[in-house]
Amino acid sequence: MDIRSESLPDYAAIAEVNILAFGQENEAKLISEIRDSQGYIPELFLIAEVDNVIVGHILFSYIDLIGEESLQVLALAPLAVLPKFQRQGIGSALVEAGLEKADAIKEALVIVLGHPHFYTRFDFQPSVNYKITSPFPVPDDVFMVKRLQIYQKKYQEKVVYPPAFLAV
Repeated sequence: MDIRSESLPDYAAIAEVNILAFGQENEAKLISEIRDSQGYIPELFLIAEVDNVIVGHILFSYIDLIGEESLQVLALAPLAVLPKFQRQGIGSALVEAGLEKADAIKEALVIVLGHPHFYTRFDFQPSVNYKITSPFPVPDDVFMVKRLQIYQKKYQEKVVYPPAFLAV
């Protein structure tokens, strides 16, 4: 398996991976909207390839924490792996590669809405532990944060996602 940043010729295959993984087009539309936004970070849109076929995709994009000050942090969403390649470590490899790249470009914090059993393996913790509030009415254990190496400040803010996320 190879992991690399996406490129323009990959877009259709990435959309297909997300449609097949989620059983709907919402995530594929979200990805397209994020690419056209100020939250787009090309080096953090990653694909996994097996035998030159795209089998997985992950992206990290900028979202805001709003409180006494406004801060940009990363959202991890979506993460998708073709159904026949799931449970083979591809999603985990994509998360690890993305977190390493995020650390390398000096990001401080990653936020994810996802399965605790999966994301806690990468040191994600419930956001309430950091007094970061979710904009969605979800259980505390599914809205999580991961502190990266340059994290120093206690962020006590509310997460604000771009409008594109509301359609998912």
